[in-house]
Amino acid sequence: QLRLVESGGGSVQTGGSLRLSCTVSGYTFKKGWFRQTPGKEREMVAVIETGRGTTSYGDSVQGRFVISQDNDKFTAYLQMNSLKPEDSAMYYCAASLNSGDFGFWGQGTQVTVSS
Repeated sequence: QLRLVESGGGSVQTGGSLRLSCTVSGYTFKKGWFRQTPGKEREMVAVIETGRGTTSYGDSVQGRFVISQDNDKFTAYLQMNSLKPEDSAMYYCAASLNSGDFGFWGQGTQVTVSS
C-alpha cells in the first residue's frame, strides 16, 4: 500500500506560477497529476514514468507545466507556469505500480487562479 502526500497548492493571479510536490512512500512504475473541478470529469495533467523519466502532458497544459522527480524518485513535482483561471481545480497526485491504471491517490491540493 502506497501513501502519497501532496503539498504546494494555493492561490495565484493569472500568469503566475506554483509548484506542487508529491512524496510517495515506496516504489512506483509511474506518477502523475490529475485535476478535477465540480461537475467535470477528472483530467490528466501530467505523467512521469519513474524508471525512464519519460513524461506526457494533457493538451491544455502542454508547454506551460513541467513534471519532474527527485533523484531518489520518490518525490514528483509539478511546476505550473503561466497559470490561467481555467487551471483552477483540485489537483491530485497519483501513482501506479505498473503500466496500467493509477491505483493510489493523494488527498488533493487546491489551486486557485484569479483573473
